[in-house]
Amino acid sequence: MPRAIVCRELGPPETLRLEEFAAQPLKPGQIRIRIRAAGINFPDILMAAGEYQLKPELPFTPGMEAAGDISEIADDLKGFKLGDRVIVKLRFGGYAEEVVVSPSQLTPLPSTFDYAEGATFLAAHGTAHHALVDRGQLKSGEVLLVHGGGGGVGLAAVEIGKLLGATVIAAASSEEKLAVAKARGAEHCIVYGAEPFRDAVKRITEGKGADVVFDPVGGDIFEQSLRCIAWGARLLVIGFTGGIGVAKTNLVLIKGASVLGVRAGEAARRDPAIGEARIAALLAWAEAGKIRPNVSHRLPLANVAQAMRLLTDRKAIGRVALLME
Repeated sequence: MPRAIVCRELGPPETLRLEEFAAQPLKPGQIRIRIRAAGINFPDILMAAGEYQLKPELPFTPGMEAAGDISEIADDLKGFKLGDRVIVKLRFGGYAEEVVVSPSQLTPLPSTFDYAEGATFLAAHGTAHHALVDRGQLKSGEVLLVHGGGGGVGLAAVEIGKLLGATVIAAASSEEKLAVAKARGAEHCIVYGAEPFRDAVKRITEGKGADVVFDPVGGDIFEQSLRCIAWGARLLVIGFTGGIGVAKTNLVLIKGASVLGVRAGEAARRDPAIGEARIAALLAWAEAGKIRPNVSHRLPLANVAQAMRLLTDRKAIGRVALLME
């Protein structure tokens, strides 16, 4: 019988359990995927704790992205074949050895990626693309400040910002994380705590400030970012791993700035054309070898709590993947 990680009670990662489940028969229009790897994302952790905006009924299996092989196809479907390597897009359910999905949830796995890279690709890079292209409208020659520059979504923003022609400033908590950010295209790096990052941004930009701020951290990071922005800057609110930030409206006004919320998944659900264009661009860059997730840790499915703690304890550089044995 296949196995899955099951959340039967809301709480910390240690409450999750590995259980067997009965495989469900295919209905018309469905495809069965043998999962090879699943990506760990902060929303998975929040969902298991009951702290995310989407609250599935208990019990449920976390996991919003995975990668694997097509193992069974409903008779009414054409255009797929057994063994096709695919990325699976989910809202939850990916921490399992198999899933049943519809064709719209599948994306071809780039030929340049392994399963762990495929399972950690679309959530982070899709968020970064939507933020910088659709919301921030980042232009060549502008200055992009990326907070959390050693995390999965931060590194994705560094890569995409560089491809779009921006001067990328990455900020992170350690030199080790920033070394990876520099290898991915960051031209300037700032270690939090070494000096106030707002002073560093002003020094790097000769007083002009950042045109676009990519912020998955929030809290005081967001508030201080308002003090090192250029006229007409766009502040992209990606998340709040460091707490809820407060917008100083006087600073927004003085700089003619915009504060923009970023929800890549919801944007694609409301306008599928945005999602299709996003995936097409990302796949083209991936096949050309221009973007790639940095998977710092790969752990067995049973070690889900340890994998989640790597994110919450800020020990991961880039992404963490679960591997199916």
